[in-house]
Amino acid sequence: MSGAGYDVVVDVDEEGDLGHTDLQEDLEFHSSNFTDTAPNARKLPGNSSSGLPAPATSGGSSSKRFLWTLSFYAQFFDVDTSSVLSRCWAALYPRANFLDVLEGNPDLYGPFWIATTVVFILFIGGTISQYLAETGKQAFAYDFTLLSGAAGLIYGYTLFIPIILFLALKYFGSESANLLECWALYGYSNLIWIPVALISWSPITILNLVFVGVGFGLSVAFLLRNLYPVLSATDKQTSKVLLVLVVVLHAALAVAIKVLFFAHNSPAAKDKTPETGS
Repeated sequence: MSGAGYDVVVDVDEEGDLGHTDLQEDLEFHSSNFTDTAPNARKLPGNSSSGLPAPATSGGSSSKRFLWTLSFYAQFFDVDTSSVLSRCWAALYPRANFLDVLEGNPDLYGPFWIATTVVFILFIGGTISQYLAETGKQAFAYDFTLLSGAAGLIYGYTLFIPIILFLALKYFGSESANLLECWALYGYSNLIWIPVALISWSPITILNLVFVGVGFGLSVAFLLRNLYPVLSATDKQTSKVLLVLVVVLHAALAVAIKVLFFAHNSPAAKDKTPETGS
């Protein structure tokens, strides 16, 4: 006999007499409750039935990050080489919105090393440009103010312009503004200045103008394409003003690069031969 998940074996004689069995009249069957949690069983941390959150030590990072700890800043550099390279390629050859490429994980590793590379290449390119301009005129001397000037220009632009833009967006009520994304966007936009600096050291002024102009056009188009959805979150008039401001500031960067590093007839490249008294 089987029923409700229980099997009982009884002996039945030929006449079908059930009188001599081991079953008692008061025998009762009770349903098992194996699926219920035992009263003394230990609940797992973070069980939804308990209504309590998981302990701080279970899952994820339990350490708090403060401004004065290295772990706070390390999280902004937590990116692998393949991600950085894919973001560099997306900056040079944009096919999708760069903020989508970041996938909600903007980094400062790529922007820092891109800016550092631009600084050193501007110094080297500017030095070669000066050397070619002064060949045969006087003994050439390295001008290390070019290095400090390049560092101040590139680091200052990449650091402070995104902060100004972020504060302006917040002031005008944009909820989609993100400072890290602004830093990443401006940092990766500097990538175009690496090839420009590598080829703009020639003494041909018009050629340098073309190279710097192409670099400005590509980088400002990259910025406008990716900043427009954020800027359009403000009112129409404000978004236009901010777009013009982005273009003007970036044009100022391009002019500064041309004048300070790759211009032979500019005020920054005047003949520095000391005057001799009569």
